[in-house]
Parts: sequence; C-alpha cells; structure tokens
Amino acid sequence: MPNSDLSPLDRTILRLLQDNARERLESIAYETGLSVSTVQRRIRSLRDAGAILSETAQINPATVGYQMTFIILVELERERIDQLDAFRRQARAEPQIQQCYYITGDADFALIALAKDMDDYRDLTHRLFFANQNVKRFRTNVVMDRTKVGMAVPFSDDADATEDPPAPLKG
Repeated sequence: MPNSDLSPLDRTILRLLQDNARERLESIAYETGLSVSTVQRRIRSLRDAGAILSETAQINPATVGYQMTFIILVELERERIDQLDAFRRQARAEPQIQQCYYITGDADFALIALAKDMDDYRDLTHRLFFANQNVKRFRTNVVMDRTKVGMAVPFSDDADATEDPPAPLKG
C-alpha cells in the first residue's frame, strides 16, 4: 500500500497500533472520532493491503538466554539469482537470525543475529557460512550495547494532509 493511499485517519490508526498492537478498538475509536466498527473495518483493510505486516511482542533476548547480538556482513562467491535466493531461504530458516538485508557495497547481505555465547555463535557460523560453499567471506561485529532496538516506522509530518482527523468524541 503506497503512502499516498493512506488517509490521515489510517495513519493515526497505524501510529496507535505501532505504539501498542493491543490497543483497544474503543481507544482507537475515541482518538480518531470513528465508530468501533469503522475502526475494525479500517484495521482489517490495512492488514489486507499489507500495511500491517504482523502484530508481535518484542522479547528481551537475554530473558531466553541470548546474551550476545552480532551484526554480520556476508559476501557471496556468486551473485546468481538462485544463489541469492538460496541464501535468503537459509537466513529465513535460521531462528537465530533476527533480520536479513540484501545490501549494496562490499557485502551482499547484512544480518542481525543472536547467540547465547561465543560457542553458540561459532556453531551458527559453521551452519550458515562454513558449510555454505557460496559464502566467500563474512565479517562479524559484536554488539556491545543495544542502544536502540525496534521496528517502529517513522511517520512524516501530516501538515500537507487534506483530510484532518475529526476531534475525539466526547464520552
């Protein structure tokens, strides 16, 4: 769903859900001035259009034993479509890979990975890189501090919006 297809009300709904995916429909209705059923329809429409990808809980990795985070740059031997797709599938299938990006520059992929300790990370590198004949090299950066972690999408200023959200309904 392109940004231009989003009404200011849809953007408000998305902002509220992004801050709290469990926000009650009644609260969203109050904030937008819409009825609960209209909010429900708009959320369903936003999901169907792909604007809402998922609704998940963000877990602290340390609470489940993952004490270390790594940023890994991977360079492939060959950049054929089938080889790129094979690496994407491998990264998607690996639970310890949180994020995988196909990038420009010296590396082909940037990965964000978790490990319980260095032994666990070594095992991960053997599974993903050493056992893969198409991986030419990889470079690892150990994260010293998780300064900012999140997947929130910034919203541009709605000053140019033509449709102003109505004032919240008074209870």
